[in-house]
Amino acid sequence: MNTLHRWFRFCHCFHQGSINQSLGFQTLNEAMFDSIPIAMESDALQQSLGFERALAAVGSPFQRLEDGTLLLQRSWGPVRAHMLARVLVTNQRLASLTAAGIRGPVILSPDAPVDTGELPALPLISPNYLATLDLTPDLDSLRAGLYQKWRNRLKHAEKQGLRVTRQNLPDQHDHWLLVADAAQQLARRYRGWPPALTCAFARENPGEAKLFTAHIGRAPVAGLVVLRHGTSATYHIGHTRASGRMTSAHTLLLWEAMCWLKRKGVSHFELGLVDTEDGAGLARFKLGTGAKVRALGGTWLWWPPFTHLTRPLGWLDRELMRSR
Repeated sequence: MNTLHRWFRFCHCFHQGSINQSLGFQTLNEAMFDSIPIAMESDALQQSLGFERALAAVGSPFQRLEDGTLLLQRSWGPVRAHMLARVLVTNQRLASLTAAGIRGPVILSPDAPVDTGELPALPLISPNYLATLDLTPDLDSLRAGLYQKWRNRLKHAEKQGLRVTRQNLPDQHDHWLLVADAAQQLARRYRGWPPALTCAFARENPGEAKLFTAHIGRAPVAGLVVLRHGTSATYHIGHTRASGRMTSAHTLLLWEAMCWLKRKGVSHFELGLVDTEDGAGLARFKLGTGAKVRALGGTWLWWPPFTHLTRPLGWLDRELMRSR
């Protein structure tokens, strides 16, 4: 089992110490650790009613616990597993799993760092870091909060004669942006939502999946999809063609999305994980908006009595589960 831990870390762990050097910020606080407050409960997309509707539409199994937590279900052959994502994980919440008849295995992905000495689960993957932009300031303040290079790219884009459109994401699995995103996932070896789930979210939550597109003439050169859920929103898909990169089109689209979400009363905009090892450029792009970064809680396995018996092995890896 210890070998399994190390394999997970090799494939997925976030190298926290490389952030300052990779992004070129002057101080660690400037880059990451001037973090946003942690909410008492998650308003994450993975726990939203909109996500639940999308799951139901594509026939993906899930259940709501008595405390309102959304629990995903997956099967690998005879093994039926569950996933509890982006909520605060406490012993009380684990007790609610037992009360609901869940015996595991359950993959836990807490929304915030947990007390590694108390959680009766086996650590698998150390915490990632999430970039979130506070949209409560007025637009002038938001623009002033952009990093200088980001603001310069925005000014460059605004002078390129780009035509920006905003519409509800069409229910088309073969939409050019979804096709481009699938190809990008394959090329960069990561997994996102399948097109069917993205389209289901748009279909089942009218007006909550917004597509922003930058055009040169009639040709789309960049696209961005944001998903709204309550007073929060999530950056879902983004893709830029070569001509779009030359005109800083994606910078303009993200700014337009920020302004629109602000007008719609969205207070927090999740820009996704910050990965300085495999995505330093994207990390700079996200942080250039003025977004703050906070640690999530890593990934754990809860499967009583299995995790109780193997818990001593977990102490070897618990230091990796502490955010830095």
